[in-house]
Amino acid sequence: MTGKELLFNTIRTQPTPRAAWVPFVGVHGGNLIGVPADDYLRSADLMVKGLKKAVELYKPDGIPVCFDLQLEAEVLGCQLHWAKAVPPSVTTHPLSEGKTLADLPAFDETKGRLPTVMSALRTLKQDIGDEVALYGLICGPFTLALHLLGSEIFLQMLDDPDYVKRVMAYCTEVGKKISEAYLKNGADVIALVDPMTSQISPDHFAEFVAPSINAICDFIREKKGLSALFVCGDVTRNLDAMVNTTADSLHVDEQINMEHLAKIAGEKNKAFGGNIKLTLTLLLGNENDAQRETITLFDACGKKGFILSPGCDLPYDVPPKNLIAVAEMVHDDYAREMARISLKTLVSTMDLAHVTLPHYTAEKKVIVDVITLDSTACAPCQYMLEAVTMAATSINATRFDIREHKIKEPTGISMMVKLGVKALPTICVDGEVCFISIIPDQTTIINRLQKALELKAHPTSLIARLRVAIANKEDPTDLIDQIEALLSEPTA
Repeated sequence: MTGKELLFNTIRTQPTPRAAWVPFVGVHGGNLIGVPADDYLRSADLMVKGLKKAVELYKPDGIPVCFDLQLEAEVLGCQLHWAKAVPPSVTTHPLSEGKTLADLPAFDETKGRLPTVMSALRTLKQDIGDEVALYGLICGPFTLALHLLGSEIFLQMLDDPDYVKRVMAYCTEVGKKISEAYLKNGADVIALVDPMTSQISPDHFAEFVAPSINAICDFIREKKGLSALFVCGDVTRNLDAMVNTTADSLHVDEQINMEHLAKIAGEKNKAFGGNIKLTLTLLLGNENDAQRETITLFDACGKKGFILSPGCDLPYDVPPKNLIAVAEMVHDDYAREMARISLKTLVSTMDLAHVTLPHYTAEKKVIVDVITLDSTACAPCQYMLEAVTMAATSINATRFDIREHKIKEPTGISMMVKLGVKALPTICVDGEVCFISIIPDQTTIINRLQKALELKAHPTSLIARLRVAIANKEDPTDLIDQIEALLSEPTA
């Protein structure tokens, strides 16, 4: 049985000798051949070379041709910011800048970088397509709608739901067109990657997103393809709704309990995949960490319908040795059993960077800590950081210190632990966890920032800042004046 056949059987929840293995190689393919992400994603030849190297090293059953959720947005007029180690990010939103749906450019596979991706797909289909299933990844309809409309989509869902539904219908048709192009050029599985669905409630998912997901997945099935719904972030509240879509399989990231997902997916006889930790295990860990994580997931999820995969697209700098270790666990029964024995007493040797939290009360500015995977590579993280920056600017940007902490870095992980953050992305205001894995509307976040400013004028904060000023031999006059002003105010 080829890896491709095994993956097909897994997605169809038929018996298989082992779990399937799909490493989501995106810009990491560029690292394997020594080229930056911006060059890699613009060249069919480089993508083919990088993916062939990934197949050689990681022995997958399936692999994506390209992991770039900005392909469609770029065709539709969004401007992109390019970087060397992550996919590009969207910087402009046409529908929030005076344009209508009718003003957007016509969408088809001849536009933008789509011909490059389709060329890479055709070559891979010819060279490795008999052995390895090829995934065509499309930007999910809700994430594409957010690219077009910006973060104001969350307010529009309340104020003008009919308009949001028209935008979603438009994005659904774009999804069908690019799915058809992928299938026509040789893709076996179409994955709808919709990370922004982590930011909405089950009711909003059912009202705005599920109809679009179902329409695209039904279209893929009509065209004789297989489908997957790929979501990022803590979507626990939406898992049941996602399992109930017509997608053939569901992939989740590391924030999801896989035993729970295995249970509810099994009840619906639906394939599911995930969720090797991108940072702690693959990027910052070692081979032992990768082996331990793989075995833990195998034991939690079993064989039926389970696709082992990372929680999202692989970071550029993941050490290949860690993914090779995963592949060994997938393919070698003996190695897997030996690893189980040796890993029973294993404690990871990775030390988290030492981080000391600020004395928030004593700081002059309100400190807003935004814990992310990486705002340049994760759409929910990008839009959460944008939302808090916009809110602070609308009040007075000089009174806030906004700090992003990326958990792809040891200091970011330490901040996450010290602040008690459990899910990504999350906003903390002066050390208090405030908005967990959901982007607040502007009114809500502005009110929270205003409250933090008011607390800065409280005697407790002023006295703490006075002590710091004295300790640092700074001029305390201004603080003393503020305290005296408070003391002179009449009491109620």
